[in-house]
Amino acid sequence: MCGIAGWIGRRVEKPQDRAAGMSNALQHRGPDAEGIELLDLNTGEDQLALVHRRLAIIDLNADSNQPMQTEDGRLRIIFNGEIYNYIELREELIGLGHRFRTRSDTEVLLRAYDQWRLAMFDRLSGMFAFALWDAQRRELILARDPFGKKPLYLMQGRNLLSFASEISSLLSAQPDGQQLDLDGVREYLTWRYVPGPRTLFKQIRKLNPGSYAVWSQGEVTETRYYAPPDQTDLTADIDPGTAKRRFRELLDRSVEIRMRSDAPFGAFLSGGLDSSAIVALMTRHSDNPIRTFSVGFSEQAYSELPFARRVADHFKTDHCEIVIQADDLMNHLPKMVRHRGAPVSQSTDIPIYLMSVRASRDVKMVLTGEGADEILGGYPKHRAESLAGVYRSLVPASLHNNLLAPLMRALPGASAKFDIFARSAGERDFATRMISWFGAMTARERDSLLGGLATCGHDRNDFPFSSSVTESHLRRVLFFDQTSWLPDNLLERGDRVMMAGSIEGRMPFLDRDLVSFVSQLPDRYRLGFLHSKQILRDCMAGMVPDEVLNRPKIGFKVPVAEWFRGPMSDYVRDHLCSSHSVIRSYLSAKKLDQIVREHAERAADHEKLIWALLNLEIFHREFALGPPQ
Repeated sequence: MCGIAGWIGRRVEKPQDRAAGMSNALQHRGPDAEGIELLDLNTGEDQLALVHRRLAIIDLNADSNQPMQTEDGRLRIIFNGEIYNYIELREELIGLGHRFRTRSDTEVLLRAYDQWRLAMFDRLSGMFAFALWDAQRRELILARDPFGKKPLYLMQGRNLLSFASEISSLLSAQPDGQQLDLDGVREYLTWRYVPGPRTLFKQIRKLNPGSYAVWSQGEVTETRYYAPPDQTDLTADIDPGTAKRRFRELLDRSVEIRMRSDAPFGAFLSGGLDSSAIVALMTRHSDNPIRTFSVGFSEQAYSELPFARRVADHFKTDHCEIVIQADDLMNHLPKMVRHRGAPVSQSTDIPIYLMSVRASRDVKMVLTGEGADEILGGYPKHRAESLAGVYRSLVPASLHNNLLAPLMRALPGASAKFDIFARSAGERDFATRMISWFGAMTARERDSLLGGLATCGHDRNDFPFSSSVTESHLRRVLFFDQTSWLPDNLLERGDRVMMAGSIEGRMPFLDRDLVSFVSQLPDRYRLGFLHSKQILRDCMAGMVPDEVLNRPKIGFKVPVAEWFRGPMSDYVRDHLCSSHSVIRSYLSAKKLDQIVREHAERAADHEKLIWALLNLEIFHREFALGPPQ
């Protein structure tokens, strides 16, 4: 895990200072080593800069520092991430005549391109973002891994293409002239995150997951080499025993290769099924106790520490716990906004960051349970959508609004999530239903907040949900999860908060082969009669404690709703209701005051809405951005 940055195109003033500034902005991503290389191209007319910050995990020797190049200087690379199957690829490349100077996965990536060029993407198992200069073809290749675990941002203008692992690095190179993207604000207020490739900066975009961009003679072309399975190619006749055995083999292999490390490693443990399953499998592949880390709150109703502690005791891990309070949230939130280059979409970012900081004292890498819900249908919305789909197919449309909302509220674990979903429970439009699950407000409420700006932007119609990829309501939600919610929110969050703590996170559930296999399974392997993630529960029976297998999904939740009424109330009013609030200059001040007042008086639960608005205001302040033009 590292940080990369650079540019290609016209020569810039003070290139060494520019490169150093981009590197300094990424220091937290790679505290172990720094590498900067400046190359003149086309007899000095163009310039290439490669910047790297290293967090050493594989082959800790200085020979594996970057930028790395072939002996003849024909290929150069800077790389962020890990290639998990680098040992197997290395052996294959040696058999094809390649010689290696290091044991690093970076050199494997370099030689793989030399051998297979862009066809190498089909062979890679890992998470990565890299920039590779091919001097013979005079091309710069920029690429991201299939699921978007590793970030890469692009900024184009005036014959210059700049790139970096984080937006703050790009802004260090060009701090002036940045403008807020109004459409990005609209989407953020709708979804609580900004779906790619857009960001909140007009001049900056994300390289799409599973894509590579090629710079050649000043032109940039982008190609998609991978897309999540479309959820339509079912293996309907697979028997339960075969499905269970194959799932277990793939997950076990995924955990095993993600434990490859020359530095100490551990696991984040919540006490839920996903992280407990990962720890169970890690224990099988380690002769030493696994280091585990958990975070909780002094408010016992929200803390999962007792559950994590029982799992840690069961597997005899070397366990560490931290407890956070409201002050931690207020103290670290601005820093997290800056690291993310966007508003923090979920309050869980801060606990994960503080857990990462603590874990980095003992380990450099952790395995997590991230991604299980998105491939196996682990959220309440997945069962709700599945049931609602059956309902809509049986009940006339004229009766949907009267009957479906009570059905949604009657589901086990009903909460505010179901209340907001019930607003459009009779809605046949899939996009509108997804907004009710993910968003802090409906599109109508958003436009009321935007006031006169509501008609200045537009809602895009190119989201994954606009495609009728399958008749299965569950599979449509999973497809949306894997193509938008996961890469543009959860994985972006995971990378940014863990790297802010100088630690790498690896996600065994998001293994390419495992995801492909699961996508072909009928829905019954995801949603059982009583439980979600049925195939995972079946595979883990006898391996994890029964109380973990049978415990309903709780979810990692921070008590911000109460903190907004108590220890964070002044903080909220200062950001949303004071005269120096930036968002009051373009959002309805009357609506902002009403939202804060209703929540404080318990007339309504505006937790998600206040969190979204609070972070938007902090974003303005951290990046000195005025209202949209």
